[in-house]
Amino acid sequence: MEVESLKPGFWQDNEKAAQVQQEISAIKEEIEALEKIGKEIEEFEILKDENLIKQIEERIEKQEFKTFLSGKYDRSNAILEIYSGAGGQDSQDWATMLLRMYQRYCAIKGFNATILHQAFGEGGGPEGRIGTKSVTLEIKGNYAYGFLRKESGVHRLVRQSPFNAQKLRQTSFAMVNVLPEIDKDADIEIKPDDLKIDTFKASGPGGQYVNKTESAIRITHIPTGVVVSSQSERLQQKNKDNAMKILLGKLYQLKEEQHAKEIKEIKGDLISASWGNQIRSYVLHPYKMVKDLRTQYETSDTESVLDGGLDKFIEAELKMSHD
Repeated sequence: MEVESLKPGFWQDNEKAAQVQQEISAIKEEIEALEKIGKEIEEFEILKDENLIKQIEERIEKQEFKTFLSGKYDRSNAILEIYSGAGGQDSQDWATMLLRMYQRYCAIKGFNATILHQAFGEGGGPEGRIGTKSVTLEIKGNYAYGFLRKESGVHRLVRQSPFNAQKLRQTSFAMVNVLPEIDKDADIEIKPDDLKIDTFKASGPGGQYVNKTESAIRITHIPTGVVVSSQSERLQQKNKDNAMKILLGKLYQLKEEQHAKEIKEIKGDLISASWGNQIRSYVLHPYKMVKDLRTQYETSDTESVLDGGLDKFIEAELKMSHD
């Protein structure tokens, strides 16, 4: 791959070249990590220092964990969508809280998270908080999709409502959907005639325009009815490219869901619709607890979780699904 990157014309396709460079970087990182383990083992054999054992075991476990990330697109960037459920301001505020949680998680992991599209909800909450009806994040980094793909599902929050004068307990729901970022897929064909493309002005909270030109893009895939949008870029073509990536991810997801449905029907084990698949509860009142309903992993450190500390939940789910 490095030899390929040195050939004339390699950077003519900037996007493809950037993907190759990202993969080279990921492979080098793995090689360096394994070489470091090898050197530490040699050091232990010479020094017999018992303190090195735990350090070596942790490094090996970290490398072994990557065997759980062997799916077709696990190394890819991710598209993460959040939709607020029924419940008005409380649910819209919960969607904003989840957005912050995933942004903080990405910062901890060294991923780059960019908002591609955000539909704002009602304002007027405590501290002037503005809710989120829906938001789409592009997450760039090695194994971003692999780590986050199991976050898809319904997330439930129980707390004293900050929007209620009596501070009554409120249950809110939000849906998270994670897609692989796909530029091209030989198995997915998108015909130009199947697309309805609309332009509109990108807007921010309170209806303020991010820019005055119709640079935001909305694409409707007519055969499936899938609708995607992008408004983060000032250039219309860039927003169109981003929207097409999201569309490819959604069509790939539809194909995988159809395949899974066929398998489930054969086995006679059909699951309920996605919106009914609650995966995690976040309870802030009357006690503090975050519990994953698939793995049963739980913690009372709710602040850490909402501040991006998701590693234990993600590791538990990936290990369980791998088994």
